[in-house]
Amino acid sequence: MAFGSQDKILVTGAAGFVGRFCIDALLASGLSADQIYALSRRGETVAASNVRTAVGDVTDRRAVRSLLADVQPSAVIHLAAVAEPAKARANHDAAWTTNFESARYLGESILDVAPDTRLIFSGSSEAYGASFNDEHLPILESVALRPMSTYGATKAAADLLLGQMATDGLKVVRFRAFNHTGPGQSPAYVVAAFAEQIARIEAGAQPPVIQVGNLEAERDFLDVRDVVRAYVLACHQPLDWGGNNVFNIASGTPRSIQSIVDSLRACSDHQISIETDAKRLRPNDVQRAFGDISRIGSVLGWQQQIGFDVTLRDTLAQARVTASFDAGSNTEKPE
Repeated sequence: MAFGSQDKILVTGAAGFVGRFCIDALLASGLSADQIYALSRRGETVAASNVRTAVGDVTDRRAVRSLLADVQPSAVIHLAAVAEPAKARANHDAAWTTNFESARYLGESILDVAPDTRLIFSGSSEAYGASFNDEHLPILESVALRPMSTYGATKAAADLLLGQMATDGLKVVRFRAFNHTGPGQSPAYVVAAFAEQIARIEAGAQPPVIQVGNLEAERDFLDVRDVVRAYVLACHQPLDWGGNNVFNIASGTPRSIQSIVDSLRACSDHQISIETDAKRLRPNDVQRAFGDISRIGSVLGWQQQIGFDVTLRDTLAQARVTASFDAGSNTEKPE
């Protein structure tokens, strides 16, 4: 089953890194621009500027309810979040309001004024937390959520609440996305941070040394374009509604951070060394984390399509464009 001419999709956090790719994926799936509503706080430009723009804040309960009552979307893809763990740790109030309360407002409002709307929740593997240390890997969706970070706790709480709301009739799909990256991601995340530093080195903007954190940690990485494809599938795939529409989005393969920095360094002609920066080390870091992907494959028919080598090349290519632009902007022009 694909989208029909009457379908309307609302995307929260549409101007963010994942949101921009999600809009592109929705358009590629056959939806027209006027079937897509991009919600952002300040009406920022999204990847496709001709989609419908809705200005609003997901933490404003009245605004959320009014928008849903007016649009009656067939699905809401909820991406808006304080997504950087360091920012969530530094500002608990903003993290809990944005990551937990907004999910509650959406769930309650859908039940009240748009009961046929599907809610596609962008959760996180950070919700598993300490279970990565104690459970058999790859981790299943059925294991306990034991978050070890503020960000993970906010996502776990929203995940559990929406699961409870499913028993009240909410048509919700809860995703637990593992690490995902791609071109244009903030350098607050590890792959983008390495790519940015290499690009700056090549542009002559920093010495040939990459600052790194824990290189021994192993994580499960996906391309953001594969992740948003799962969100789009969940908008229209036939599903049995209830509390069990929970899916890991992962590759199912762990990769060491060391292997990632080595792969990126191999893409450069420069001789680049590595230096550990204590500020990049995360407290209570899980050593190894990767997800079981059997459910998402069997129920949604999703599978990874983009190889990680392609993801790394594309991410580095975009970082080079940015570094080149920045270098040009900082060059003094003769009078």
